[in-house]
Amino acid sequence: MRMFNNGWRSPSKVMTDYLDRIGAGLIIRDNEPFNFDFLPQNLVSRDDELAKLAAMLSAVVSQGGSSRAIVTGFVGTGKSVIVKRFCEDVKRKFRERRKIRYLVINCRNSSTKPEVLKHIVQHLDPRHPNRGLGSGEILSSVRKMLTSSQEHLIIVLDEVDHLLRRSGDDILYQLLRIDEGHNEHGTLSLILISQEQALDFLEPAVLSRFGRSSQLRLEPYNEEGLLAIARQRADLGLVEGSYDEGILLMIAQVAAEISDARVAIELLEGAAKRAEMSGRNSIEAKDVQKVAKLQPTNLEGVEVDDLPPHCMMVLLAVCRRLKTVSEIATGDVDSIYRVVCEEFNVEGRGHTTLWKHLKRLEERGILNARNSTFSHGRGRSQFFSMPAALPADIERRLETLIPARLRR
Repeated sequence: MRMFNNGWRSPSKVMTDYLDRIGAGLIIRDNEPFNFDFLPQNLVSRDDELAKLAAMLSAVVSQGGSSRAIVTGFVGTGKSVIVKRFCEDVKRKFRERRKIRYLVINCRNSSTKPEVLKHIVQHLDPRHPNRGLGSGEILSSVRKMLTSSQEHLIIVLDEVDHLLRRSGDDILYQLLRIDEGHNEHGTLSLILISQEQALDFLEPAVLSRFGRSSQLRLEPYNEEGLLAIARQRADLGLVEGSYDEGILLMIAQVAAEISDARVAIELLEGAAKRAEMSGRNSIEAKDVQKVAKLQPTNLEGVEVDDLPPHCMMVLLAVCRRLKTVSEIATGDVDSIYRVVCEEFNVEGRGHTTLWKHLKRLEERGILNARNSTFSHGRGRSQFFSMPAALPADIERRLETLIPARLRR
């Protein structure tokens, strides 16, 4: 007798095979270094800035001392991480001299005075009542708790512009005056973090207490800095041998378009995940290129239709090589370009013209270029990459365009 079960079947192993690749460890051995909140033990490319911040906040290590600072910069310049690194380091290094603790409040999520005060008081005492008390009473409780425990509190207000726009700077004024009328001083220090020029939001009474010399402006990372960040995160989070320097350079070049460290980290993680999900144990150029297409830095359609025919053929030569490697040297471009010319039955141009075409492609943002000095002997070579576009896509387009242009 045949039994019916309304179409139900026991789960097939094939149906869940795709899940076996998740967390397989072929490339990613530790996900933590790719989190935006990850705090490296050492910050690359920010030694001078850390030293400047430490000079601004030097009084925090002395009994009765307090400091204030404002850290500004564009998205992805490392504002939050440099402040957290300082707070962790100063807390550990001077623990025998002074008991220091710190609190980071994201003002995008807590943009009113009551919300900020609630974070502060509950950080010190989670059981403290947060209703029915005025701001003066809460700050008085904060001071008493810190005095009793003989601790110094560094308050970090991240994205403080959200707080200033919505609630003004009254909370800053009150925090800065917390010790007024008391014999003991140095209860807390204050660090503001903002993408914008936070000083423009401050009233003169608050501004005078910060002082314009207490501002640290972080400049955007250059390609070298972004490469160092990608290299550090790869060392910490990826399996040894699963990537090479060329892959990291491609990632730095894409992120350098907007100088954003977060983009570099996201690209590295995305490329690693893509390669791992494909069952491979190493990252390839196509992984970075695929992930780069999803980034806002990606070129919105590479314009090649109006290029001269030989410039198209130079680009076709580059694309064919970059399908399998992360970058190509000028000499290899020349060799493959000659083959492309034979394919289309035209005579190749000289090296000077080839160089001009490569320069044109670089100026258009289609190619990225870097110079390299040979390790032996004299001479320099130029290498080209295409981090923010897929060579295979452009190759197919050029193979259609070139014959039509040559027939004109």
